[in-house]
Amino acid sequence: MSKQFSDLGLSAPILKSLENLNIKVPTEIQEKTIPILLNSTKDFVGLAKTGTGKTAAFGLPLLQMIDVEKTQVQAVVLVPTRELGQQIYENLKAYASEIPAISIAAVCGGIPIKPQIERLKEPTQIIVATPGRLIDLVKREAVSIAEASYLVLDEADEMVTSLKTDLNEIFKMLPKKKRTFLFSATLPGTTRSLINDYMSKDIEEIKVDMKISGNEKINHKYVIVDPIEKLDVLMHFLSSREGKQGIIFCKTKAAVNKLAKNLAKHKFSSGAIHGSLTQGIRDRIMGQFRDGYIDILIATDLAARGIDVKDLSYVVNYHLPDLYETYVHRSGRTARAGASGLSLSIIQQEEAVDIADFQAELGITFKAYEKPSAESMEDNSALLWAKQIFKTKMNKEVSQEMKMKFRTVLHHLTKEELMDKMLSHYIANQSKKTTEEEPKKKKRRR
Repeated sequence: MSKQFSDLGLSAPILKSLENLNIKVPTEIQEKTIPILLNSTKDFVGLAKTGTGKTAAFGLPLLQMIDVEKTQVQAVVLVPTRELGQQIYENLKAYASEIPAISIAAVCGGIPIKPQIERLKEPTQIIVATPGRLIDLVKREAVSIAEASYLVLDEADEMVTSLKTDLNEIFKMLPKKKRTFLFSATLPGTTRSLINDYMSKDIEEIKVDMKISGNEKINHKYVIVDPIEKLDVLMHFLSSREGKQGIIFCKTKAAVNKLAKNLAKHKFSSGAIHGSLTQGIRDRIMGQFRDGYIDILIATDLAARGIDVKDLSYVVNYHLPDLYETYVHRSGRTARAGASGLSLSIIQQEEAVDIADFQAELGITFKAYEKPSAESMEDNSALLWAKQIFKTKMNKEVSQEMKMKFRTVLHHLTKEELMDKMLSHYIANQSKKTTEEEPKKKKRRR
């Protein structure tokens, strides 16, 4: 029989907050982690895939261990992105709803620093921060973390890869006597080095469901395409999922921008986020995605950290990630809270060997996704062209004279005849384009 939160040693106010949130049964990582953090004095490493409830696993005991009589910063939660930081901040606030004496602040980069400085003039016991912004605030003497008793590193594998210099500086600002809790979906060598360098030699370590095959509701599929087919295959797939939400992952910002332009050109309901966009733009696009105003989010891996949108139907790997753990993070965006989902990788022939490596390393099974036929992709292209026409805004600057001349040419056609002629014209142009491109392809192969 599964344990209840009341069996884990949590205080009455926290249990009341969970009851208010209708959170009843702890996940495996929560069930195993919470008693250890509450009853041990050791550092801790928790390994569990994305979406298993790591925030509550460290957040609930952290709230209980805060001394509400002390007003200085007692706990620092470090995250790689502002989006993840905001998500954790909101969760902690909800978990602490029955403990009004606890004060929590989120201080992440990408937004003006002055309001954060003003906020930190108030008593603050828990700070959720991105490393760069926390360093800036400490150097400005807006906050001190010199007396912090707890440090939490969430999504540590991502931070140690991209923000290692900042982490080194923050560890110097913290007291030597503290407890460090590290949480991650994976444990690459760089993260293991961080554990060896900065955490005590005697640590508690919990591994939960590290093989992502444990989530049987994710279907892992791949389709092999020629480079010239890649976009068409993707658009065919997206057309088949119209009205459903999903994320497309690209390796680089340039690839995100290029794909976003192509999808926008073909009138897909989409938006894009990556690290070079201003925080305001990223927040706006994320808000539209969370609220369901756009169906498709195109993103780099780091920008997508912290995305917690329910009912994501699919994830597309437009480029395979370099690291196994990155695939864990990507695929974990779908099939949350018991729902089913699809993780589709669109790859080229030379990448096929990587699929076997991913299967062996992660304990998952990839199945082939049937590539649409050339005829089916051509039909889809014609339908997308028709949608472009349908969604084109009226040009109010076209003169009445021009409109009359245009109508004089076409007025004798019925609606059906006009549509048939438009489609025939489109198909003829596509055939001509294919014929013209064929010699170029042959020339490239020499």
